[in-house]
Amino acid sequence: MTPIYDPPMATSCGSCSAYDTALFESRLSLPGRRRGKVRDVYDLPPDGEGRPRLLIVASDRLSAFDVVMPTPVPGKGRLLTAIAAFWLRWVEARGLSRTHLLSTDAGAVPASAFGPGDTPRESLLGRVMIARACRVVPVECVVRGYLEGSGWKDYQATGSVCGVPLPAGLRQCDRLPEPIFTPATKEEQGRHDENIPFVRAAAMVGEGLMLRLREASLAIYTAAAAHALERGIIIADTKFEFGIPIGADGRPASDEPILVDEALTPDSSRFWPADRYEPGRAQASFDKQFVREYLEGLVAAGTWDKRAPGPELPADVVAGTVARYEEAARRLTEWKKQSRRDQ
Repeated sequence: MTPIYDPPMATSCGSCSAYDTALFESRLSLPGRRRGKVRDVYDLPPDGEGRPRLLIVASDRLSAFDVVMPTPVPGKGRLLTAIAAFWLRWVEARGLSRTHLLSTDAGAVPASAFGPGDTPRESLLGRVMIARACRVVPVECVVRGYLEGSGWKDYQATGSVCGVPLPAGLRQCDRLPEPIFTPATKEEQGRHDENIPFVRAAAMVGEGLMLRLREASLAIYTAAAAHALERGIIIADTKFEFGIPIGADGRPASDEPILVDEALTPDSSRFWPADRYEPGRAQASFDKQFVREYLEGLVAAGTWDKRAPGPELPADVVAGTVARYEEAARRLTEWKKQSRRDQ
């Protein structure tokens, strides 16, 4: 298998299991534990001004078609954290949006979190984000620059995507005349997110807020897509989540939505190698489309129906997924593998 991300790679010393084994699920002596498709979230003690904080741990779980696969992908959580943290800081540095990210330092997790039988601190290295607590806006903010996935299916049926009309005659994976904002519902684990028109999203959370989220999402996508293209990656589409920061009194600290969760990773985006791009067909990718295609083969063969439980993933699919995530991290963030000697 391709060596996993982040320090260290396997050695003959036999002492590297904390890094080389997958983390399917974390367990810490912290309150408020919530388990998402990929991340485990805990409540941390408030900051020095009494504002609530969260600890977000990226596991090596992988979800596809809104189903968590039973096979972990070793090192995936560290790769996702590296890519997400890079983008969140990049977005803030360019004044595109404030974000929830405070730190990625596992050493800042309080010692009381590590009781008997809990996940050790060493296993959290490279996997954590300490973040501002927010009230998450219950709408996925999807931006599409190219026509693929559910957008391609929608276009074939209606000539539009989420109610946004598009020119006739577009091919699969064609670049759109300009990026479009196509929101989706944010469903619980095991249920599929639903693409919805802008007017419905506005009815759910307010038109003023949705106008701000659309503007921010399109601005972030446009800037990030240009950065990625300079490095040989097309960001075909992506999704963002936003939230309202919570103050020390438990109420919204402002009415300004900030970028939360993760951003522009292979889990939430379609990444295509620019030098192999050819519209009119499915594209090679640096994201979990590789896994989706394997699973679609199982669906076509009648051995899986896109419902939980998901099937076990073979070793070559796991290795191929890690390799693609590593390549995306290397190109986008100048990430590179390190050995224990470098620590």
